[in-house]
Amino acid sequence: MVPIQIGGRRESDFTDPIGMLSDCHRRIERFLGTLIVVGREAHGGPLNNEQRTALESGLRYFREAAPKHTADEEESLFPRLRCIESPEAKAVLAQIDALEDDHDRADRSHREIERLGQRWLTEGQLTAEEAARFANRLAALSDLYQRHISLEDNVVFPSAKRLLASAETHAVGAEMAARRGVPTAG
Repeated sequence: MVPIQIGGRRESDFTDPIGMLSDCHRRIERFLGTLIVVGREAHGGPLNNEQRTALESGLRYFREAAPKHTADEEESLFPRLRCIESPEAKAVLAQIDALEDDHDRADRSHREIERLGQRWLTEGQLTAEEAARFANRLAALSDLYQRHISLEDNVVFPSAKRLLASAETHAVGAEMAARRGVPTAG
């Protein structure tokens, strides 16, 4: 379960889609960290109730929410950045192919983690080899996300805020809302 932060920074909404993308990175980091802790503490053995709930929640997040985040970037944000003619946009675009490759690698890792995690939930434990594979996939994913998120949060997203016209930013937010079935005004 993800703890609620009282008094913390309020998360962005669809009127600030770039902020929402960054907020999603914090959720990715939290859920990934949760999966890593469960793997480290349980070592593929029987799960207590708290570990089972954490594993189920982490797997669900990456199965259901993370693909929407990737689509937000690859279908809404990146194509709009590709249409901008400026030196700053060109510099950002040089990074986007690598980011999309990261998405593909992350997706493959998530499929393996999902498969192993579901086996763990169903069978009650993993073999030593499966537990090691689960931990290794999570460690590799953590390394990938650390670099990937840093590049997006520190380079791509700030540039997007500067480069995208208000109407384009609004369109990105509307598309993000539509992916989630959330109606938006105007």
